[in-house]
Amino acid sequence: MGATRDLQIRTIKLVFIIDLILIVLSFLIFDKSMPWILGLIFGSAISSLNFIELGKTLERAVTMPPSRAQAYAASKYFVRYIITGVVIYVSLKADYINVLGTIIGLFLVKFVIISTNLFNDKQYFKNILKRKEAD
Repeated sequence: MGATRDLQIRTIKLVFIIDLILIVLSFLIFDKSMPWILGLIFGSAISSLNFIELGKTLERAVTMPPSRAQAYAASKYFVRYIITGVVIYVSLKADYINVLGTIIGLFLVKFVIISTNLFNDKQYFKNILKRKEAD
């Protein structure tokens, strides 16, 4: 359970750092940056909470019998999907929240996970850079 929590904390810290960088850039790029910033924070917060909920779901599902774990994980999956849909809907309806900022915020956790795992795998880069000889 500690490894899952450490991964969640590390991922959310990186999302927060990227959020700060994007907020600073938005002040430089946009004239009215507040709706974009609110959308980014809104999407990132919901995405981070969904990531934490996913960890709790998986930890709990591992302790259940297989049929019950499958039903439990599937129901939690649909709840997270519905929450994401509601977030996008609210972002579309609210004038003070930018939809693009919200969607970028929702994808930030996924981006951080993929990028950290991609850049931590040195063998992956060795395989890419390895020269293939003709047979």
